[in-house]
Amino acid sequence: MAVKRCMTIDEQQKKEFGKEMLILSQINHRNIVKLLGCCLEVEVPMLVYEFIPNGTLFDLIHGDHHRQQHVSLDTRLRIAHESAEALAYLHSCASPPILHGDVKSTNILLDGDYTDKVSDFGASILAPNDKSQFVTVVQGTCGYLDPEYMQTYELTDKSDVYSFGVVLLELLTGKKAFNLEGPENDRSLSMRFLYAMKENKLEDIVDDQIKNSENIEYLEEIAELARQCLEMSGVNRPTMKEVADKLDRLRKIMQHPWAHENPEELDKLLGEPSTANSTATTGNFSITKRAAMGLESGR
Repeated sequence: MAVKRCMTIDEQQKKEFGKEMLILSQINHRNIVKLLGCCLEVEVPMLVYEFIPNGTLFDLIHGDHHRQQHVSLDTRLRIAHESAEALAYLHSCASPPILHGDVKSTNILLDGDYTDKVSDFGASILAPNDKSQFVTVVQGTCGYLDPEYMQTYELTDKSDVYSFGVVLLELLTGKKAFNLEGPENDRSLSMRFLYAMKENKLEDIVDDQIKNSENIEYLEEIAELARQCLEMSGVNRPTMKEVADKLDRLRKIMQHPWAHENPEELDKLLGEPSTANSTATTGNFSITKRAAMGLESGR
């Protein structure tokens, strides 16, 4: 059991405390931290969560033990997929939809078997019905904030998509979202990544732990998905549901390389209606298309 305290209480903090409690009470998803209760009859109100023993995704990627502990591409992809599923649930299944507002690696907790739990809904809002309900103060964390949100003050589901794209970069590169100690043009991971993609130098930025000849195509697919999430205009970004579906397809292909040799088996695995339709759907990964067309020999 974990407890979240509000150290000083004013009317605004009381309002945010109530909002977070209201939002969490509506959520039931295996990859979102569970609210067990609250305690109001104390000087400092408290929210009581389930206890998550393995710290945060930030700790896993950037902590001191990261250098000693190998985190495989399969584990990273699973964590990314589970986080994307949780955010897709908030956007598409909650009623009304919920915008997280502060997606980052420190807000993704890891339980005993490293199943992830999205947490911290202090910056979350119920999706506004009109512009009069948009926020007046930008909240979030440097390095993860959607540039469009900072300009318009309109928090949308695509703002969460941008922030998730940065988390995907952390998993791909092993680097922090923002590094004050680096050169000015290298402080933002997203800017550094986009420059590497533009110059066709992806391998220069990928984490050495997962960079090898067998993984390179998968790394390119993940990088391309991250690039789409980081589009400057929200309308050009995929939805979280689309992101989760793409990560799910890529995981299945990685876990079942034998399917590459049998297009019919691959269709069943991916839930595709037919090979022809699969190759025509622009939303699929190129590696999925090639596999379905029987052009891959199966690694």
